[in-house]
Amino acid sequence: MKITLYGAAGEVTGSAYHLQTNRASLLVDFGLFQGGKMTEKRNRAPRGLNARQLDAVVLTHAHLDHSGRLPLLAKQGYSGPIYGTPATLELSALILHDAAKIQAQDNERLNRKRERAGEPPLQPLFTAGDVETALKLFRPAPYDQPVAVAPGVQARFVEAGHILGSTSIELTVEEEGQKRVLVFSGDLGPRGAPILKDAAPFKQADVVFLESTYGDRDHRPLTETIAEFEAIIKTAVERRGKILAPAFAVGRTQLLLYLLAVMFRRQVTPKFPVYLDSPMAIEATRIYLRHPELADEEVQALRQVKPLQEDLDTMRATVTAAESRALNDLAGPCLIIAGAGMCNAGRILHHLKQNLWKPQTSVLIVGYQVEGSLGRQLVEGREQVTIFGEKIAVRAAIHTLGGFSAHAGQSDLAWWFDPLAPSRPRVILTHGEDKGRRGLARLLADRYRVQAELPELGHNIEVF
Repeated sequence: MKITLYGAAGEVTGSAYHLQTNRASLLVDFGLFQGGKMTEKRNRAPRGLNARQLDAVVLTHAHLDHSGRLPLLAKQGYSGPIYGTPATLELSALILHDAAKIQAQDNERLNRKRERAGEPPLQPLFTAGDVETALKLFRPAPYDQPVAVAPGVQARFVEAGHILGSTSIELTVEEEGQKRVLVFSGDLGPRGAPILKDAAPFKQADVVFLESTYGDRDHRPLTETIAEFEAIIKTAVERRGKILAPAFAVGRTQLLLYLLAVMFRRQVTPKFPVYLDSPMAIEATRIYLRHPELADEEVQALRQVKPLQEDLDTMRATVTAAESRALNDLAGPCLIIAGAGMCNAGRILHHLKQNLWKPQTSVLIVGYQVEGSLGRQLVEGREQVTIFGEKIAVRAAIHTLGGFSAHAGQSDLAWWFDPLAPSRPRVILTHGEDKGRRGLARLLADRYRVQAELPELGHNIEVF
């Protein structure tokens, strides 16, 4: 039995694990690399992976860095099942269609330039048709119940607390008369985060693949982050400035809307216009509302008083490009929530181009910004950035609210691992830059006497 890492090894995107046994071949996730032109060149099906020979794919959650290469499998002839929780599959369909749309638009723009230069046209990584082919392979999996996904392999999906429908996956593998348990943490959410239930830990495993995005540090306490969020909003409203929030359409957007609803209900600030400038975020919010069974106790209690939507009666959804452009003419105060969350695509780029150079603008960075992205440049304090080939001065106030991360910090990662420690599993740290992986490895060694492994991209791990 061996596992090959086709992504998220020493970095936080491109999650993909290829498990091979004597009887089965399956993938855990198959995500896109994100964060710049160099990483985008790696977004191809690996040479060592034969899509037609795969028995199954199991999906931890819907984010593009975990699901984004699924259409490539269908494009290359894969016809087996793709398992995930119902909410994960709904969100994946939304995210993959949006990715295909963005690729088509970017490809069209690029090919116009290539045509003028006398160069041959390029093809997008995948098309909307490839997405539709992949969606036909989706198979819903229940929470907490074993599902036979491949010869000799059963999968169990449990709550990960990261985004709606997100899970950790336990694979029980039977081979040559022996059973082995492999656990893939997926992306783990922080304990006590709003909206979703906390991650559910495991008690036994032979091998654990553990994410380490923030393995070297903890986030600020959530209460402090929410207080800072409220203070920033109040100040920006008093200054009558625009507030720009580059936010992931799935997860972070719903968190911001929830916090605003609570602020308005508590009358922390007078209501002001809120624009949800992302068709994908609009639909993702509808999907969240369709799954109240996945909400935590706090949200359930608030809903019993009255629907949270009633507190957000100043929110407007801007669906079309024309509606989005019209926001340029608005005076503050207002909040514009737009994708993409790492400022590497989407409508947020246009809003940043129009407003970064204005000192009355506030920018809320509320999620992880991968190295090389425009969002990371803003976090690092660049005085000038380039957007659509134009140099833009950064005079806006840039606020980084790391406490809103949907990823567990070091203490919560240790809390999740703690029940597994007595079974003495082999631990492999993935989905983290080396700084995060090394920090978590030190903690695991000091606290549990576990020597974690830090594999690189393409590394083959002989399990048994």
